Amino acid sequence: MSGRLPDAPVRRPMSLQRWEHVAFVHWRYPASALRRFVPAGLEVQEIDGSAWVGFVPFLFARLRAPGLPAVPGWSTFAELNLRTYVSDGEHDGVLFLRVLCARRLVVGAFRAGLGLPYVHSPGWVERTADATSYEAAGTHALVVVGPREEPDALVTSLTGRWSTFTRHRGRLWRVPVEHQPWPLHRARLERLSTSMLTDAGLPPPEGQPLVHWSPGVDVRLGAPRPAA
Repeated sequence: MSGRLPDAPVRRPMSLQRWEHVAFVHWRYPASALRRFVPAGLEVQEIDGSAWVGFVPFLFARLRAPGLPAVPGWSTFAELNLRTYVSDGEHDGVLFLRVLCARRLVVGAFRAGLGLPYVHSPGWVERTADATSYEAAGTHALVVVGPREEPDALVTSLTGRWSTFTRHRGRLWRVPVEHQPWPLHRARLERLSTSMLTDAGLPPPEGQPLVHWSPGVDVRLGAPRPAA
């Protein structure tokens, strides 16, 4: 289930990595706007009375296989993902709607191996004393970082996700995720210009987003397994 701690440890990781300078920008959406994106076997999760769409840009760092070092100059790159939240009845998780990734080989691997909606797009992440900017084709975001904040139940449910779901080759798969609890800061979205929502087929969001930021966590991804 969603929460502060993983469902279970990933004992035999498929890959190791670090997610750094992570922004969480969340909008409420009606569940009806998202159901057409959700494959059979999953349900749109409504949290605090609505479904949610998250824009989550970050620096994907030190990607490597277990037992091998990260490749300098290659294993760190920008990723910007658009997601919603779903459940298979046993596990709560993430369903990606669109992902912009600056590393072409990673895009190919995730598309071919998992059927994830990755698109190659050069981009970068830049951190200053009190803000982080994120850039990719058609997207620019600036997030101003505030003080450390203990997450409430809503934020914990949105950020504490320990499975990624994907439909690939006629089957529904779940990729388990393990990392430390997110160290979260209150944040403000100073600027956002993006076509990711419309490119994914979503209507424009209404209302102000819920915004948080994290310096990052070390991550273990497990091998995909058939979903319940």
